[in-house]
Amino acid sequence: MTHTRTQLMMSLVSGLMLGVAFYHLLPHSIALEQGSVDRSVWWLMLGLIGMLLMLRMFHFHQHDFSLEEGVHYEHGHGHSHGHVNGQEGVHSLSWVGIALGLGVHTLIDGVALGAVMVGESHSHTTVLAGFGVFLAILLHKPLDAMSITSVMEAGGWSPRARLATNLAFALLCPLGALAFYFGIDSLTGSPEVLVGAALAFSAGAFICIALSDLLPEVHFHSHDRGKLTAAFLLGIVLAYGIGAIEPSSMHH
Repeated sequence: MTHTRTQLMMSLVSGLMLGVAFYHLLPHSIALEQGSVDRSVWWLMLGLIGMLLMLRMFHFHQHDFSLEEGVHYEHGHGHSHGHVNGQEGVHSLSWVGIALGLGVHTLIDGVALGAVMVGESHSHTTVLAGFGVFLAILLHKPLDAMSITSVMEAGGWSPRARLATNLAFALLCPLGALAFYFGIDSLTGSPEVLVGAALAFSAGAFICIALSDLLPEVHFHSHDRGKLTAAFLLGIVLAYGIGAIEPSSMHH
């Protein structure tokens, strides 16, 4: 996983997450909220602000884990980007804060996946249900997992410990999805309204991750601008394309 490939993946995922938020999560939320745009936007803002506060508190995304140790890439605003594997003085427990922040973030992703599955099951269709959300999570989670294990490696942790942590992290998203999917009926209130709120909240979290974390990381690079922009636009087109081949009943 080279530096350039990492940046291309981040560009693609950021576009995909934005597209999923605006073409899938938010419209479905408004539909389940009986057309209440205001209520959906309130939940979207709560998700965006909540994720932003988590990013500020834990600073948990460290996306450069290529093997090009000691190499620095110039950023557009005078910043230089070092590599995790080349960092010096990494504390043996530095990964804990990253894992904690990414763990909560991943549970929210799981809630998004569970919510879109519940929401689309209420519309009596299962074709491609939740595929856009699933794809965004599928492409994003390996980057997060590598962030954790790379910092663990730099801190001197054994391969067995890194593998155990990676497996535990991999279980969080499906656990969050299953907990929401099977637990929504036990909550008080209308299931449709609760699912609509969860979808809008997840849309806000996706938008925040894309705009405040992934895109700035890519934007500050002065190299490969054309390829990175093309990858970002491809992600948006992919999200839109998924919506275009969904059954029309999903969008009514």
